[in-house]
Amino acid sequence: MKPLALRTGVRWKIAVAIAAVGALIAVTLSLVVHNSARVSMLDNAREVQMERLLFAQRLYESSKPKEPRFGTKINDPMLPPQLDQLMRDQRRGTYVQEHSHGGPPDVWAAVPLANGDVLSLHIPFADRSAAIMEDLDRALIIGSVSVVFGGCALGVLIGGQLSRRLRKAAAAAGRVAQGNTDVRVRDAIGGVVRDETDELARAVDALTDALQERIEAERRVTADIAHELRTPVTGLLTAAELLPPGRPTELVRDRAQAMRTLVEDVLEVARLDSASERAELQEIALGEFVERRVRALDPETVVHVVHESWVSTDPRRLERILGNLLANAAKHGKPQVEVTVEGRVVRVRDHGPGFPEALLREGPSRFRTGASDRAGQGHGLGLTIAAGQARVLGARLTFRNAAPEGTPEGAGGAIAVLWLPDHAPTSTGSFPMIKFPDQAGLGG
Repeated sequence: MKPLALRTGVRWKIAVAIAAVGALIAVTLSLVVHNSARVSMLDNAREVQMERLLFAQRLYESSKPKEPRFGTKINDPMLPPQLDQLMRDQRRGTYVQEHSHGGPPDVWAAVPLANGDVLSLHIPFADRSAAIMEDLDRALIIGSVSVVFGGCALGVLIGGQLSRRLRKAAAAAGRVAQGNTDVRVRDAIGGVVRDETDELARAVDALTDALQERIEAERRVTADIAHELRTPVTGLLTAAELLPPGRPTELVRDRAQAMRTLVEDVLEVARLDSASERAELQEIALGEFVERRVRALDPETVVHVVHESWVSTDPRRLERILGNLLANAAKHGKPQVEVTVEGRVVRVRDHGPGFPEALLREGPSRFRTGASDRAGQGHGLGLTIAAGQARVLGARLTFRNAAPEGTPEGAGGAIAVLWLPDHAPTSTGSFPMIKFPDQAGLGG
């Protein structure tokens, strides 16, 4: 079972990272500021408490009779044990006593007297100081939240810029992969800032240039070889015509003709790969044209014209596509071969074993005839030429296998679908609003 992959954008990853760091810093600083402020205020309260106690001590020792004043007490039984120990050591001191039930702490101060008694004073931590701490805590919370949201917004902004550049780079690379080798990723992302995205773009552009040069070199070699073979193959075919009648002569002529066809197909593929081919457009009634050409190519093929449309296309190239698709269906499929015309969509279906998975996944490829159940002869150039001619027409050629209900996958035959561009008007002079079924629902 394939594990579930959680997909998140760079923008949100950067935003979350900055927000998390900002929150950590804000919380840490808030705790430090809170504790420092509280310790400072308590230290100040202890000093004030000791000053009050010392003043009360002087009054107590100079007055007669001796009476504690200003809330002081002699030998207070509530004296904390920590202060009691200091008093035994004849040392004065202060102490902050926290309460288990919460609330403001008590600030104690105590001094030992000459007669052995202990004069002490304690009061709760000032309400004003507690209010100041509450205001400080509120300000720290607001500041921390602001830092988190500000960091998140900054992360979205920075991540958004990076994400947009990466998306532009991905879109440009996708156009290059579709065959538009004039696209440059570095130009597509633009911008003034130079970062790792530019390095990636330059690397992709360099890779595109290298692959283009290699493909062009291979195309030239293929074209040159095919061109050089043209003359000797023609001479061989002419010489075969001079041989005396008989079975060996027929075999030689058949193989020579096959070699000549192969050379012509290789030259055609080379021309299509060079992107120098141009369509000579004419207005034709698609259904009538397809029916007439199919009858001439294979009278046994069934033609259905569901909806007639006028299209602007190159008849010679369209006939070439139809011929290759019918030849492929006759060679690798099983009867009955059916051709359906619906608007500007032409479908060619056979009832054989279907297209091989490699062709469905990667498209037609020269000198690859597919799986053994749909091969055995040919050079894999027919569908390659058909796809190339479709590109010259601005059309789209797709392949799939039919799978009627109740039959195994791929057992219903192969379907090739030619989608002609819809820029030509119909016979009524308007542009049709036809809702075609999706590719998965075509045929059958």
